[in-house]
Amino acid sequence: MNSNGDKSSRLSAVKPTDFIWGKAVYGRIIDHQTRCIHYHSSVDIIAIKFKCCDHYYPCFECHTETADHVAEQWAETERNIKAVLCGACGHELTIHEYIASNNKCPECRASFNLNCEKHYPLYFR
Repeated sequence: MNSNGDKSSRLSAVKPTDFIWGKAVYGRIIDHQTRCIHYHSSVDIIAIKFKCCDHYYPCFECHTETADHVAEQWAETERNIKAVLCGACGHELTIHEYIASNNKCPECRASFNLNCEKHYPLYFR
């Protein structure tokens, strides 16, 4: 809270942690391929644009820790939106391209973490 007790200013506008491939990526990033303190294996190289704020984050935990609002999921009808950033080459994938990618970037062929599928319901409906 600020000195006036105003809870709304407790978290001012989230500032970009870093620019990766020219895109602002928010959260607790540890390198220039979108890895964060929560997920940082060799294949943790994507950031996801959150529907609620139109900001890229490496993971849902980064969003929870640094955003001042609740996350929203992309609807199934919005799968043509570019909402996934490959940290290896900067290619922006649509949600459909990402889900159908077989865990590889269609542009540079870098491998994505196959376990990310377990988190799809946090990002996509």
